[in-house]
Amino acid sequence: MSATFGNIARVTQTPASLVPGEASTAPWWKTAVFYQVYPRSFADSDGDGVGDLGGVREKMGYLELLGVDALWICPVMRSPQADGGYDVSDPRDIDPLFGGLEALDALIAEAHDREIKVTMDLVPNHTSVEHAWFHAAVEASPGSPERARYIFRDGRGKNGDQPPNNWPSIFGGPAWTRVTEADGTPGQWYLHIFAPEQPDLNWDNPEVAADFEKTLRFWLDRGIDGFRLDVAHGMAKPEGLPDMAKVQTKMLVNDDDDPRFNNPGVHAIHRRIRTVLDDYPQAVSIGEVWVDDNVRFGEYVRPDELHLAFNFRLAETPFAADKVHEAITHSLDAVAAAGAPPTWTLSNHDIAREVTRYGGGKTGVARARAMMMVELALPGAVFIYNGAELGLPNVDDLPEDVLQDPVWQRSGHTERGRDGCRVPMPWEGATTPFGFTTGKPWLPIPADWADRTVEAQLETLHSTLSLYRLAIDLRGTRPEFGGQRIEWYGSPDGCLAFRRPGGLICVLNASENTIQLPPGEVLLSSAPVTDDRLPPNAAAWLV
Repeated sequence: MSATFGNIARVTQTPASLVPGEASTAPWWKTAVFYQVYPRSFADSDGDGVGDLGGVREKMGYLELLGVDALWICPVMRSPQADGGYDVSDPRDIDPLFGGLEALDALIAEAHDREIKVTMDLVPNHTSVEHAWFHAAVEASPGSPERARYIFRDGRGKNGDQPPNNWPSIFGGPAWTRVTEADGTPGQWYLHIFAPEQPDLNWDNPEVAADFEKTLRFWLDRGIDGFRLDVAHGMAKPEGLPDMAKVQTKMLVNDDDDPRFNNPGVHAIHRRIRTVLDDYPQAVSIGEVWVDDNVRFGEYVRPDELHLAFNFRLAETPFAADKVHEAITHSLDAVAAAGAPPTWTLSNHDIAREVTRYGGGKTGVARARAMMMVELALPGAVFIYNGAELGLPNVDDLPEDVLQDPVWQRSGHTERGRDGCRVPMPWEGATTPFGFTTGKPWLPIPADWADRTVEAQLETLHSTLSLYRLAIDLRGTRPEFGGQRIEWYGSPDGCLAFRRPGGLICVLNASENTIQLPPGEVLLSSAPVTDDRLPPNAAAWLV
């Protein structure tokens, strides 16, 4: 890196099909700002302490004020809630916990009135043990059609008392659980890559694909604008279910050698899903794809598969200019050959919040504000996790007796799990629960969040929420954000800078020193700029 900003160093380009001038005809999702709603933690409309769809509808004015284009709503289908709704017992109904089908219909209508799209989570890899199919499978005999919908196998070892292979569950322990047969004897084992309450479906069975198609059409016909597909790299399993060469597991990592995921057969599944989506031209499919290799990642967003695939590289990247540069380049390269838009996110319901990852306290907030500006300056679609716009940190000191993530139980209380990033939103007032509920929140909200509430930040010009609102508005209205490529500038050590074809320049100062900005008018900055000098842990947009 140079000591000052130099000439354009290199061009990194996303697909040529997304060129300036085509924005008016491009599908809405190619440049959308999505807002991820974790319903349990967003807003509670009935006082039971758990957020619901009625709460989301009541806050639709806030979401319109924030300026987002679309919602991504985490699972609200019928579920025993063994894994926060990702254990689905009926994929074509809404759980009463969240208000039932009527609440979703009302939310969709309200959102569409405000020109906000609504996408929702679907879970194709597994069901709940409370699903009617799984009840029938347990009651049926080995080799039956009912068991063929899942992945049942005889055990190994004497009397079949060992799991069929050595795969571990993502949540800890083996990925197999043994059932008791109808005659009371120990029987076959079923596969669950996640919790025992989440048996994996057998996507080699035509019944499974046909039923999922029915689910897709059910929600699309109700007005849903698309889906985020959970574990979109996981449905296909390798022939023979071979042992893992190295038995280890961790949530949410890019491990291309893991036989549990990213098997070639998954692409035929996505092509079939796409044929359904193509009957609804405005709908979008977004895959959760934890794949590291750029070529293999790009396969998921070929023209006949997913529209978008989550790329988590920014969320995995430390606050260091060279690492951020590498993550951006890697992410753009991953989709370029497939002709798909890139996606960007800094956090979600499974990942520690960026404020905490970047060091916590004032430093963590400053860095999170800066990285938000980098993210929104990039071409493609952006996903914001609820609460990120408030600068919320992780809550890593929750009392042990309130922890609910299955990771906590399955790890023998050695890993706290993801509850720390799922603490409810603070809305208003000076005392907890800050307007989230009239009851007792399902996870406690820290008392020191009084200055982080939506109410407090809307009244503060330089708050993180105000910065988000202005950044989203500028991104959607200024012509300088045009074009689907970036041009890198040479930058001082610990900094990066890139330019969009429309004329926007984004500068990130991740160094310990104040730097001189390149020529241009400052459009927005995450921290005060004095005499064209940008302080550490800050970003600026120039035109």
